[in-house]
Amino acid sequence: MSTLLGARRAAVVTVTLTAGALLSVSSLAAPAQAAAAPSIGGKGGFVLNNATGATVYGKAADTRRQMASTTKIMTAAVVLTTKGVDLNRKVTVKKAYRDYVAKQGASTADLRTGDKVTVRQLVYGTMLPSGCDAAYALADTFGTGSTTAARTKSFIAKMNAKATSLKLKNTKFDSFDGISQSGKNYTTPRDLAKIAQYAMKNANFRAVVKATSYKSTAPTSTGGKRTYTWYNTNKLLGSYKGAIGIKTGTGTAAGPCLVFAATRGSKTLVGVVLNGADRYKDAAKLLDYGFGSSTAKTMKLRTLPADAQRD
Repeated sequence: MSTLLGARRAAVVTVTLTAGALLSVSSLAAPAQAAAAPSIGGKGGFVLNNATGATVYGKAADTRRQMASTTKIMTAAVVLTTKGVDLNRKVTVKKAYRDYVAKQGASTADLRTGDKVTVRQLVYGTMLPSGCDAAYALADTFGTGSTTAARTKSFIAKMNAKATSLKLKNTKFDSFDGISQSGKNYTTPRDLAKIAQYAMKNANFRAVVKATSYKSTAPTSTGGKRTYTWYNTNKLLGSYKGAIGIKTGTGTAAGPCLVFAATRGSKTLVGVVLNGADRYKDAAKLLDYGFGSSTAKTMKLRTLPADAQRD
């Protein structure tokens, strides 16, 4: 978002037999969860098994918090699950999108006024560099109404409707990008993990969030061609073995946030850290806990290029 001020305990069950012998059934324990749950610095955290939805870990799992740019997961999900969505549809970049990020001091995809970009490019621009201008363009394009304000309001209503359909009682959106004007853009670690789990069902979403970078071209208003190169602000990608996404977020009220996912073997875990100064370390520890591994200790974070956005 903007940098804006914006175990299962391994149980050994013993059964006394009539002959006085003891039968150990320690096999009831789940090996991957045998270790004690890790301690994380984040104020909230949650991990679920992507296939089953089963809870793997929770800390203040149902406490409402602002979510910063992790909001954009829902933005992208609403667009990508729109019936008949055409990812090659061209959208002309409006000056209003650039003015918005300039006014807010927000992270940006640096979209240039008059360029004709595709919906696919806008999704990448929203998710990788955390472009608030790209998110604005998506809300303006996929909302309904006669004005930009009406269309973005309509789009946010779609985001809330999706949260309701997912039976999320502790999530509310008042923003398409996480820059909340009223402070009423909140979720919980559990709810946000469920949003991510839902989004990850979409193949296009999965392709976007696992990319460490994306390069494409777009026609300019003068008939030329512009090249856009975006880098994923999620440093867990390329750093933690098996990481496949998902989204960073940072804001004054929200603090540093991270929604993450990783696959090892046949198991995929989806997790959340909210307001965690060391969010990547927290995420790696939680994934290690879920996978029964210990790679977090030696993880070295991927370095972003100097000109990449930070979120």
